[in-house]
Amino acid sequence: MQNKILIVDDALFMRAMLKKILSEAGYTQIFEAANGVEACAVYEAEKPDAVLMDISMPEMNGIEALKSIVKEDPDAVVVMCSAVGQEAMILEAVQSGALDFIVKPFKPEQIIQAVETALGKKRGGDNT
Repeated sequence: MQNKILIVDDALFMRAMLKKILSEAGYTQIFEAANGVEACAVYEAEKPDAVLMDISMPEMNGIEALKSIVKEDPDAVVVMCSAVGQEAMILEAVQSGALDFIVKPFKPEQIIQAVETALGKKRGGDNT
């Protein structure tokens, strides 16, 4: 699949796991960032079709990065990933422009479903 996906997480193992899940699902253009500052830079350079972003990260958290990305690109498709117990942050993320959120720990099929749903909305294929 030619869609560009950006994975943003400060944990290397989490980025590696998400990359493996997406690669096995046929995605070939996968970019990574370790914090919100990197996420904004990679987003600007690569213009990915979808972003999977952690909330809790050093330097710039996922909410701040989301707000920055959406400010630059109101059509950005961002799915937030967070640990259980961060309901207030999830709500803030959705209010700030996140399309969806996934609670960690997650199953591989949840990631694929969230990405495919997000890409469908980006293409305008989902009118719900």
